[in-house]
Amino acid sequence: MATVRYEKATRIYPGTDRPAVDALDLDIADGEFLVLVGPSGSGKSTALRMLAGLEDVDAGAIFIDDRDVTNLPPKDRDIAMVFQNYALYPHMTVRENMAFALKLRHTPKDVIARDVKEAAALLQLEPYLDRKPKALSGGQRQRVAMGRAIVRQPRVFLMDEPLSNLDAKLRVQTRSQIATLQARLGVTTVYVTHDQVEAMTMGHRVAVLDNGLLQQVDTPRALYDRPTNVFVAGFMGSPAMNIKTVPLTDDGAAFADMIIPLTRDQVDAARADGTQHVTIGFRPEHTELVGPGDGGMPITVDLVEELGSDSYVYGTVALEGHDERFVVRVESRDTPDLGEIAYVKPRAGSHHAFHATTGERLPD
Repeated sequence: MATVRYEKATRIYPGTDRPAVDALDLDIADGEFLVLVGPSGSGKSTALRMLAGLEDVDAGAIFIDDRDVTNLPPKDRDIAMVFQNYALYPHMTVRENMAFALKLRHTPKDVIARDVKEAAALLQLEPYLDRKPKALSGGQRQRVAMGRAIVRQPRVFLMDEPLSNLDAKLRVQTRSQIATLQARLGVTTVYVTHDQVEAMTMGHRVAVLDNGLLQQVDTPRALYDRPTNVFVAGFMGSPAMNIKTVPLTDDGAAFADMIIPLTRDQVDAARADGTQHVTIGFRPEHTELVGPGDGGMPITVDLVEELGSDSYVYGTVALEGHDERFVVRVESRDTPDLGEIAYVKPRAGSHHAFHATTGERLPD
């Protein structure tokens, strides 16, 4: 097991002006499960590949424990990587695939047999040891890829979107298996995904990247409850947070006939550069339907998603001459009809306020 540290680590691909990863500073604790998450092109996979030694580091450094591995070849870093396409040898059995790296190290046969057997038992692969990859399901192949990594007993596991090729149900099942397995093994793990639900449910901490820049790193709960800027607020959560830029008054943010109260410090910070608008976010589950005279915002319902215990209601309202869409979560028995005017109001204190120009969080 080991710690991992990025120090101003930067990667600039030839022929591009903007770094794919820009001065990344990130500390990963011994035994931690850290998830790198972000949209396509955010730099998350590049950051992982830099740690693996598969991408050059153009500036800065990367350390495993206190050893500078920036210029070491992958084989000397004591890491094991699991790819999204499994990367199994089709002509080898499961047993042979899992044992391959140990054979290259000239590990004694009895040690190989023992380690493969233990990993297979851990991953419930014992019935499939003599099968070839083509005879396995996607989930089983992914477990074989993980078994191959486990038998190497690396100091750091690296996983690059390992569940992206699985169907939705299997993805949910496998992500819980990976999280349980990591907790049991206690190996430092860096996991890349574009799926923020995966990130929220698996990681001890989550690092959010956008355009090569680290936006925020914290526990899943802290990211959800206190996003540091508009990007993180909109990226974390499904459905996404309702985020709108609206006029700023002395009392707060004006949404049509609804005023969301802001503190004096928030109003002053929002106006610091002369801006007369503020960006407000509130999550679908932090809203409620109210009566016409209770200070809510009228939305015209155009879609209802029934989920059994509750529903997502989508609707539009005209704000400053533009139709803006909102989504709210309600209990199923309170679901309005299509075309109906519903009055929506965030629960007191549940909204998030950001500067309209910089997108940074305003002081609470």
